[in-house]
Order: sequence, then structure tokens, then C-alpha cells
Amino acid sequence: MNITADAVKQLRERTGAGMMECKSALTEANGDYEEATIILRKRGLASAAKKAGRSAHEGLVGNRLSADNSVGTLVEVNCESDFVARTPDFKKLVQDVLTEINAAGDAANDAWLKDPNGSVQKLLASAIAKLGENMGVPRFVRYAGGRYVGQYIHMGGKIGVQVEFAGVTPAVSAREEFQTLVKEIAMQIAAASPTSAAYVSRDAVPAAVLEKERSIYRAQMENSGKPANVIDKIVEGKLGSFYSQFVLPDQESIRDKTMTVKDVIAAANETLGASVSVTRFARLKVGETTS
Repeated sequence: MNITADAVKQLRERTGAGMMECKSALTEANGDYEEATIILRKRGLASAAKKAGRSAHEGLVGNRLSADNSVGTLVEVNCESDFVARTPDFKKLVQDVLTEINAAGDAANDAWLKDPNGSVQKLLASAIAKLGENMGVPRFVRYAGGRYVGQYIHMGGKIGVQVEFAGVTPAVSAREEFQTLVKEIAMQIAAASPTSAAYVSRDAVPAAVLEKERSIYRAQMENSGKPANVIDKIVEGKLGSFYSQFVLPDQESIRDKTMTVKDVIAAANETLGASVSVTRFARLKVGETTS
């Protein structure tokens, strides 16, 4: 049958595939758009399989917030080159992936993300076929616990931070002082190294992690000749250094080195007349999870 240029154009707009690929698929499908789309997807999946072994260290962290800040999503989408990461097509892919995650809601998990027949993998297959690079979505974070969610995107999308706050009333959330606090805490987390600020409080540090640290400190004091009770005090003192690196409230503020993050939050609460606290946070940096 005769395949018109308009028909090819419509299929290209629908699938993102090239003009010749669209014409070939429509010819094979006898002009049936649905069948042609399936054919292109199958070819896209084959194309994706060929590129799967290629390293994808570049990309973007995408973000989305609900209007009331109660639901927030971060997602890392990888590709092979920074050039492709900056294209409109790749940026649209990131937004499309965010849409799928939010549409799935609580059903969105790692198994759902990696499902070869799932919506995210189909989006990737189509983008791989169009842009010619290997791509992946290694991880995402979605908070939907009804508390206030703040976000911060750094370096044009190379780092994304999401922070959840408790004790935030509508009146507090509208205050400029609170918005400043949200940005400051998020920037604090963005500035951390991948392993720093891993815990939201001292109580959140697993007992096994603390015991491992204590054993290291005790080993350092093994031949010191000091009494056991003195060594115990020294060990607990050394834990303070651990907390100041790995526990967010104990960290030195990036804005004011005379204050800790805990001090910053306390000062903001005094100004706001509130009891705001950080309940959880996430930091995604492009390429950290790829090999």
C-alpha cells in the first residue's frame, strides 16, 4: 500500500523513531499505526540490547514536586554523553519517567522500575533507538508521607537533593524564613560527599555501625596502657568526630562554621515559633551508581 509522508510524520511524532524506520514499520504493518508502533518498539528493544554493555555515566537528576509540597520525586536517568543529556529529547525522557513513577505511586519500586515489559523500560528503549546511546534509570526516590518535601537541584541537574520536614504547618511553610531553611539544609546535603550526612539523627545510626567504629578506636588504643574506663571515654569522644561527619544535625553548617546544622534548625524554629525537624533526605548524583 502507499504510505504517505503525513502518515510517516505522525508515527515519527508518536514514537520518536527516524523517518525511514517509521516508513518501513508502516509498510510492514500495512498502514496500521498500532502494529507499526509495536514493530518499532520491538526494534527499539533490540537496539537497546545491542547498546546495553556500553557505559552510561552521564545524564540528569530529574525532580518533581506536588503543588502542596506533600509529594516529591527525584530520579536519575543516565546516558553515555553529556551532549545527549542536554538535548530536549533526553530532558523529555526524564520528565516522562517522572510521570510514570508518580502515576504508579506506591507501586513504584525497584522491581517495577527494572521490569523489561514495564513503562519505564519501554520509554528507555524508544529513547535509545532515537538518540543512539545506552541509557538507564538506576534509581529514584519518592516521598509521599504527607509531610513537607523540599528539593534542590545543583550543577544543572547533576546533583539532586530531597528533604522531608515534620512540624510544618501551612502558616510556617509560607514564611520566607522557612523557605530559607529548606534551601540551606538541601544545599548542606548537596555539598556532602557521597557517604557523608548518611543519617538523619544519631539514633538512626545502626548499632552495628557504631560498634564497628568503637572497635576501630579501641584497637588504636590497644597498646596505650590506659585503664579500660579511660579508653571507653576516649572511644566515646572519638565517636563525636564520626557523628560530625555522618549525622546531618551534627555537621558543621556550610553557611556558618560556628554552628552545626542542629543549631541552624533550632535558630529557625525560634524565629518561626515552630518545631520543624528533618525526618529523611536523599542525595542523588549522576553516575554514582553506574559502573
